[in-house]
Amino acid sequence: MEKAFLFDLNGTMIDDMHFHLKAWYHILNDDLGANLSWEETKSHMYGKNSELLIRIFGKDRFTPEEIDRLSVEKEKRYQQEYRPHLQLLPGLQQFLEKAHALNIPMAIGSAAIPFNIDFVLDGLNIRHYFKAIVSADDVQISKPHPETYLKAAKLLGVDPANCLVFEDAPKGVEAAQNAGMSSVVLTTMHEKHEFTQYTGIIHYIKDYTHLTPAGLMQAMAV
Repeated sequence: MEKAFLFDLNGTMIDDMHFHLKAWYHILNDDLGANLSWEETKSHMYGKNSELLIRIFGKDRFTPEEIDRLSVEKEKRYQQEYRPHLQLLPGLQQFLEKAHALNIPMAIGSAAIPFNIDFVLDGLNIRHYFKAIVSADDVQISKPHPETYLKAAKLLGVDPANCLVFEDAPKGVEAAQNAGMSSVVLTTMHEKHEFTQYTGIIHYIKDYTHLTPAGLMQAMAV
């Protein structure tokens, strides 16, 4: 049975979540007066940008046009500050090359808007590794709903049960679990104890240095 690797992007392939958090923290508090602490802002760091704004301010605070403008402004601030630090997590370049050589189909499943996904994939010249990309614009309901990963699996033509998800966020691991997929957790922003309620986690890693595609394929077969 063909197996596939599905990657979340931010915090999973690049260690950039602190920059996203900082951008949101200042927009939410300085520009919009939300009066949220750093930890409170962090607790909202999942799903689409529009969903985050609605969770905090309610559905009637902003027009769709205002939400789109705030979303793009947040990403512009994030990109400006993170661009000098843009790089893959240690070991990931080699991991992608080995998986690609083994003809393992790979996809991106992210709650980011295309503007942000393009920034990473084209900025690091890694788009050619991925046969499918699912962004915030491609789903009705984002993580922890399984739609993102189920759509990625469908685009690859691989059974969800044979997909392995790489995630850094509890809500993302929950999405993988809801999709019937196993996962590898990157502890770039969240600690191991924050994932104890989820099943199907086969590894916790800080980076990809000691991870091999062949080893994961064996672990998925068990």
